[in-house]
Amino acid sequence: MKRKPFDVDALWQLARIGEPSLSPSGAAAVASVTRYDMEDNRGRSALWLFSLLGEEPRRLTEAGEKDGQPRWSPTGDAIAFVAQREQGGVKDEAPQLYLIHPDGGEARRLATVATGVEAFRWFPDGRRIAFISWVWPKLKTAAAQAKAMAAFKARKESAYVTDELLYRHWDHHIPMGRVPHLHVLDTQTGRWRDLMQGSEHSLEWKEPGANSFCISPDGRRIVFAFDPAAEKRAENCFALAELDVRSGRQRVLLQQEGWDFDAPCFSHGGQHLAFVATHRGRAHTAPAELGVLDTQGRWAVLSEAFDREVQAPLRWREDDLAIRFASEDRGRSHLIELLLQERQPHRLFEGGHVAAFDAQAGAVLVLHDSVQFPPRLSTLTSDAPRRIEALNDALLARHPFGRHQEVVVKGALGEDVQMWLVYPPGFDAKRDLKKKWPAMQVIHGGPHTAFGDSWHWRWNHQVFAAQGQVVACVNYHGSSSFGHAFKDSISGRWGELELQDVEAGTDWLLKQRWVDRKRITATGGSYGGYMVAWMNGHVKPGRYQAYVCHAGCYDWQAMFATDGYTWFPLELGASYWDDPAKVAAQSPHSFAQHFATPTLVIHGQLDYRVPDAQGLAYYNTLKARGVPARLVWFPDENHWILKPRNSKLWYGEFFDWIRRHAG
Repeated sequence: MKRKPFDVDALWQLARIGEPSLSPSGAAAVASVTRYDMEDNRGRSALWLFSLLGEEPRRLTEAGEKDGQPRWSPTGDAIAFVAQREQGGVKDEAPQLYLIHPDGGEARRLATVATGVEAFRWFPDGRRIAFISWVWPKLKTAAAQAKAMAAFKARKESAYVTDELLYRHWDHHIPMGRVPHLHVLDTQTGRWRDLMQGSEHSLEWKEPGANSFCISPDGRRIVFAFDPAAEKRAENCFALAELDVRSGRQRVLLQQEGWDFDAPCFSHGGQHLAFVATHRGRAHTAPAELGVLDTQGRWAVLSEAFDREVQAPLRWREDDLAIRFASEDRGRSHLIELLLQERQPHRLFEGGHVAAFDAQAGAVLVLHDSVQFPPRLSTLTSDAPRRIEALNDALLARHPFGRHQEVVVKGALGEDVQMWLVYPPGFDAKRDLKKKWPAMQVIHGGPHTAFGDSWHWRWNHQVFAAQGQVVACVNYHGSSSFGHAFKDSISGRWGELELQDVEAGTDWLLKQRWVDRKRITATGGSYGGYMVAWMNGHVKPGRYQAYVCHAGCYDWQAMFATDGYTWFPLELGASYWDDPAKVAAQSPHSFAQHFATPTLVIHGQLDYRVPDAQGLAYYNTLKARGVPARLVWFPDENHWILKPRNSKLWYGEFFDWIRRHAG
């Protein structure tokens, strides 16, 4: 069978495996699997069971379309999940909790919570579930919440009205007048109650989830992270509080000036609490570290010697002598085990990219991916990791893939900078001595993230490379996974070091015999979009034949319309009213007189992180100056292009633009 180039249609045919949950015996796992239909322009998610003992995976749920967040009960006889279904003649108006037996059968709705279910955790007894729901804090009963929700949905007005500083995040508004509370539900009776009713505390407002709280091994206490400040801000430091499940009484466990505490996790013995600690008083870019608190109120950071970020969730080893977590290092993400006595990290699993993991009864399961393959499930064994599924293998076998390589260039400040290369399928510089290849810089967002050996569903490097492009991805100064000093180096001078690094990467490419120096392009999204707009005003025209700017930041003063408006002054080093010159000096719009390179501008109207006026202003400026430009504006997309048909159009416009200007 002749293999076909990997394209956007092939990308959307692949199954997408979600975060797995292991059974208490460690013999099986459950995960949500999402498949998309390009013609229907929609996706459907179902639960699948995966065996660690060699049995074939099987689909568990059939009736739902968006079954997600599955978690195995501690007793092993049930799996809870979140879904929005129609059952018993009642259609869910908000996501609800469902229960299904691992052997199959019909899922059972546990209750109808008018305000919906955001995330949940099982109590150790396997009879109760703690869940998050956004509620009106002054209403005391479920009936009152339901009445208020019905009235809110029936209102004729469409305005969002607030006096809060934090009122929207990425692509959604904070529910108007509501806050996220913890509830406890009895799985047998379906009754639930608000554990935080009447409390001045709530969970975080941005994205409250299962990592926001943990339940003690005896089921009597819940520890949760909360913002103690009266005015909620994105950069506020969180504290940890303990809630007595029976009485509802709360007490602050840990709060310290300048420290942010999050993602609590009880040890199996219940004597220690692990959490993620970030010393924001030291720097707004401070690394997330591993903290542990004992029953006497004493706490310490245990990962001080580890100049890398600790990522939630945290998991205690069964003997409570080590803690596991994922962490990035030089553009790769690994599963780390930190021994408490040694305080030294050890790699349990080496990425690629570790997307999620779980551990039960001595078994460790990892959801991982690479530039070469989408997320897959593997169990750790004494010899080597072992795959437990092959959902995408047949589809992937239809397409050739290009190899990827890590190179190091000398970048800004004379420091080494990592650059990933993804080559077109069949690329062989030694065999094809006369062939010249186009090259495309793909500049990552953040800026405090990193390009890694990972699979990207929206900017897929293999799809790019299959078009005959050599894809270059520079982890410029400011990127994560290279230590705090590297990450913090760009603060107050955005654009300066990053541009030197990207240009050093391009210089490296231009020195290669196999690169066509007349077909060099640069593309990027979010902060990467900012960078290509910045390059348009700072790089001599002709070096790059075209730019693509997706959801790019253009004018830092106008960016005060973003959801992160209190964070940007920390990064830029000033607010625009205090030092307008400093802010303008880091803003692409200040250099519009130099724009000359053809640019494709892409933006979504529902983008709250980089409002679409940024893209429109950039496009309008290019057109007003007579620079070749094209606009792709999505009225129904946010910071990311998430619908199959829109994604296909996105890739089509992207490649057409590159071909038009770079052959």
